[in-house]
Amino acid sequence: MTNPMSAMRSSFAALDPQHFAWSTAHDGRVGVITLNRPSRKNPLTFQSYAELRDLFRDLSYASDIRAIVLTGAEHNFCSGGDVFEIIEPLTRMAIPELLAFTRMTGDLVKAMRACPQPVIAAVDGVCAGAGAILAMASDMRLATPQARTAFLFSRVGLAGCDMGACALLPRIIGQGRAAELLYTGRAMDAAEGERWGFYNALIERDALLTEAIKRAGDLANGPAFAHGMTKTMLAQEWNVSVDQAIEMEAQAQALCMSTQDFRRAFEAFAAKQSPVFEGN
Repeated sequence: MTNPMSAMRSSFAALDPQHFAWSTAHDGRVGVITLNRPSRKNPLTFQSYAELRDLFRDLSYASDIRAIVLTGAEHNFCSGGDVFEIIEPLTRMAIPELLAFTRMTGDLVKAMRACPQPVIAAVDGVCAGAGAILAMASDMRLATPQARTAFLFSRVGLAGCDMGACALLPRIIGQGRAAELLYTGRAMDAAEGERWGFYNALIERDALLTEAIKRAGDLANGPAFAHGMTKTMLAQEWNVSVDQAIEMEAQAQALCMSTQDFRRAFEAFAAKQSPVFEGN
């Protein structure tokens, strides 16, 4: 008998988004999202925000994708919201429309954090404004030495509290460093970003995407259910006491111990083989 919940899952191999590029790697287990408006350094539009939000929400139902790489075309990651297609229209909107927009952009960050797949940002060149937020919201970040990351909101008369920045950035690089970047809007160069822990590693430009896909592939070959649980716990345990976190992890780990992947790992170890995880 077909499991009705399994029947709700579908392949994302043939996804054809309208406002960014999509491809897969590692036998279809890694999805690669490429922001692809290189003539303007890959800015976001109202439509790309919404489509990215919907994609990350839908990834919970993917039968094949186990990790995501998020990158930009032609040596830039993302220059933020498009000045003429987003910023200018916002200056003419009333509060209800503005709030609908800011909630939509925040929903993109929520969707990135809620999808079970680990997300690796591969950052080159300009990574500014909402682009810096997309990198921040990813689970891991790789950058080239040419990457420059700036939370530019104060430069355009806005607060640094955008799309979760005041909650997430201090947890990545510390309160004082986050405050400096959010108040000043200055660019953080790649070496500084790695030193502060924003970037996991610096990779030469010609190897960046290959390395990001390789790391995503390693994650995709791992226990997908358990990775999803790790991602959930990393997010949820910010809001609880240590004792509560320990209990949450006890329950989470017990669930992981009930999976076939846990049994596969034991059987492979006993047979002196490498486990082949299937995500269940």
